[in-house]
Amino acid sequence: MTEQKHSINWVTFLLAWVAGYCDTATFVSGDSIFSAHVTGNFIVFAAQVSAGSTSATAWIKLITFPVFIVAVMAGGWLAEKTVKKYRILLAEGLILTACGITAFFLPILTSLEEKPVSYLIVMVTVLGMGLQNAFGKLFARETHGPTTMMTGNVTQAALDLGSIIRNGWQGNEVPVSGLKKQAVTIGGFLAGCIIGALVARWAGLSAIIIPGVAIVICYLQGEMSAQKEE
Repeated sequence: MTEQKHSINWVTFLLAWVAGYCDTATFVSGDSIFSAHVTGNFIVFAAQVSAGSTSATAWIKLITFPVFIVAVMAGGWLAEKTVKKYRILLAEGLILTACGITAFFLPILTSLEEKPVSYLIVMVTVLGMGLQNAFGKLFARETHGPTTMMTGNVTQAALDLGSIIRNGWQGNEVPVSGLKKQAVTIGGFLAGCIIGALVARWAGLSAIIIPGVAIVICYLQGEMSAQKEE
């Protein structure tokens, strides 16, 4: 991912994949907490409270909201301080990588209880997802649309599909093009959800290292390509 040359399809797919992966990984192995679509935690919280749960495990889900807000504000600040917009994603990649490494080694190196450690890792993952959301809002033209929440993308895809069904493929370039773009985003998110669920079942929250490393590698490859072209 470089400032000079990059594929919008690839960036969109990668970010959607990362969001789906992290959202599912923290839900599966982080006490049913969403890290990308944090408003979903309101629903989980309400469901737990309505079922009679008044423990900290229910209330802690609400902490994701202020953490997310702080992350988005940090992303805005970072965007103002650097001319390279993809530095926000580099920061996200480093945060997610650190989360994965911490999740793997912390239980081994300390005597801390597993639950507090898991919550800490999940909250830092939310921080990374907040940066990705900030990137999507600040640099909307870098992707085909939101990469962390699919409701809007599915709505647009349905509208495009309906137009194609009514009017046909020929001479209907805008809906056809839009449907292809949404397929990249939704497909990436779905793939991330499936892989994230499978890996998190096996490796727990240490699975978060995979999307972190993926983002960092893509960023560094883009930087090296840019230097060769100069």
